[in-house]
Amino acid sequence: MAVLKRLCAAVLLLGVLSVLTYGLLAAAPGGPEQVLLGGRPSTPETRAAIREQYHLDDPFPVRYARWLGDALQGDFGTSIYSREPVTTVIADRLPVTAGLAGYALVLTAVVGVPAGLAAAMRRGGRLDQGITLTSLIALSIPPFALSILLLYGFAVALSWFPVFGAGDTPMERLVHLTLPAIALAAAQAAIVVRQMRAAALDLAAQDFLTFARARGLSRRRVWVSYALRNAALPVLTVGGLLLAANLTGSVFVEQAFGLHGLGALLVGAVGQKDIPVVQALVLLSGAIVIAVNLLVDLAYVAVDPRVRHREAAA
Repeated sequence: MAVLKRLCAAVLLLGVLSVLTYGLLAAAPGGPEQVLLGGRPSTPETRAAIREQYHLDDPFPVRYARWLGDALQGDFGTSIYSREPVTTVIADRLPVTAGLAGYALVLTAVVGVPAGLAAAMRRGGRLDQGITLTSLIALSIPPFALSILLLYGFAVALSWFPVFGAGDTPMERLVHLTLPAIALAAAQAAIVVRQMRAAALDLAAQDFLTFARARGLSRRRVWVSYALRNAALPVLTVGGLLLAANLTGSVFVEQAFGLHGLGALLVGAVGQKDIPVVQALVLLSGAIVIAVNLLVDLAYVAVDPRVRHREAAA
């Protein structure tokens, strides 16, 4: 029942988002036909053809239902700027953003989880203070500003990394995306550090850890085998949200590093008033966030018996 409620809520949210997204076209200055013309000079015949092609004389609910039906089949229309299918335009840019998002998430987990656990193990010590201070600094620097610092330091001054672009081969792409991934992951790793530290310290006071120590297990083994496994559950929720944030919020980082991903595509589409592309990207971003939240909720229920029993009782 709880799973069904979550699915219904996700579908409802997606439906509301789709209505608002399609409303962009209807509410655009100059009317839908002027937007679809892309600002180009037109004759009455051209405008009439546009109205017929996009069924602009039909009521809004009818137009929306037709657009939604096409969108569910992967057809978001044609880009006003490039005259290519919107799905083709997005498919060309998606690998860069997906690679960057995945790379950043890996860095976030590899750095954030061990650092948070280490800070909890050395609570109040110099290591804990150093990790906490570093995480605060990372949280205080916007990704775009960090991108500029990384570019100047490691790409311009030291020439260790390329200045812009995403590379062609897998190895080149890994090198090109390293600095952008660090810029995107820094603040997120700090969030994971704080979350992991708090969860581990909360678990440290639980009786089962005391019993584990009483059985003769070493302090390190108790922390790694028991505290890490149990403290990772709250971090799972954060990790899912961070993945969605990486996929949908890499606009500034992509701009700074000259990456032709979805973020750069969105900026360009807004500037060019390419409404079909903007609609598709907004709907795609919202769908990703909703889907990831749903999957995280379901995963949390699956891996935590306490939540599963609570859901069953409700």
